[in-house]
Amino acid sequence: MARYTGPVCRICRREGAKMFLKGDRCFSGKCAYSKRPNPPGQHGSGRRSKISEYGTQLREKQKVKRAYGLLEKQFRREFERAEKMQGPAGENLLQLLERRLDNVVYRLGLGDSRAQARQFVMHGHILVNGKKVDIPSYTTNVGDVITVAPRSAQEEHFKQVREEGAKAAVPPWLEFNPETLTGRVATVPGRDDIDLTIEEHLIVELYSR
Repeated sequence: MARYTGPVCRICRREGAKMFLKGDRCFSGKCAYSKRPNPPGQHGSGRRSKISEYGTQLREKQKVKRAYGLLEKQFRREFERAEKMQGPAGENLLQLLERRLDNVVYRLGLGDSRAQARQFVMHGHILVNGKKVDIPSYTTNVGDVITVAPRSAQEEHFKQVREEGAKAAVPPWLEFNPETLTGRVATVPGRDDIDLTIEEHLIVELYSR
């Protein structure tokens, strides 16, 4: 499946927001966005030019899509699911994205970035309720228990997580025990639990055109 494989720091600079795509580097002085928040390219050194209403809506969609590492078709499918749920479609969309298994693995601190968490899921390192799930888009539910497969738990990365715990704070809708590398979905994520600066109503307006 086609996926962007270029330098991810350009994505943060293009969208004008830090999206924590490179794990520890995003929290250090080496963060490219902190050093150069201007857009990439030869014309990006000046101020950001004023864009149209459509352009603003499109950029917001692109920002969310890239933050969670989705392709256009995947993102559109999640939005269509969100529209069919009760409540505001924008909040429903963010909730569905947060409940994706790759994102949950990242939020628990088992992966340093969503991209790394996605790899762990695809390579069979993650169990949900005791069964291997290798589909990153799998939607977790309240009560689901996420853990590292026993064999995978012996790998150096997971040993380090066990010893040091999660590097970032685990959100309140999740529970995590670093000693057993076990997490649990305690409740449905709320709007305040999402740390990205997102105006989801712009995405709804874009798809309503």
